[in-house]
Amino acid sequence: FLQLFLVEKAGRRSLFMSGLMGMLVSAVAMTVGLALLSQFAWMSYVSMVAIFLFVIFFEVGPGPIPWFIVAELFSQGPRPAAITIAGFCNWTCNFIVGMCFQYIADLCGPYVFVIFAALLLAFFLFAYFKVPETKGKSFEEITAAFRRKKHSTIRGAKAMTELEDLRGSEEA
Repeated sequence: FLQLFLVEKAGRRSLFMSGLMGMLVSAVAMTVGLALLSQFAWMSYVSMVAIFLFVIFFEVGPGPIPWFIVAELFSQGPRPAAITIAGFCNWTCNFIVGMCFQYIADLCGPYVFVIFAALLLAFFLFAYFKVPETKGKSFEEITAAFRRKKHSTIRGAKAMTELEDLRGSEEA
């Protein structure tokens, strides 16, 4: 419930990335806690706090924010299909993790969360370089930002301003 107010105040991209980074740090803390549990009894508390923080950071960022972003990245026509694909990917990954976690935990032991930390780092880097901020922007502004990125990556191409880009799309 609080996420609705927080997302409008802080922005989607920043919440998403801070949630991913918080989950990454929590996964590393869980790994350290589990690895050192046999040497220090108090590491069980570190692991418990890390689990709670992991869930909190998930609820702040990667839990709800992708649904906001997917809804804002697509126009009215393809939006239902995009949300369906996003939901399918989300639940398929949840199913795979749920079905495989015990086997991976048996195989990796206390280092099972290193896999999650590596994936979270990859997701963070992807979000940093590819996910735009959609707060307060119309669909046309978001589309123009993607076009500018596409045009600026072409060698020797001059990046268009938003106004030029929008004017060009109206003529087409």
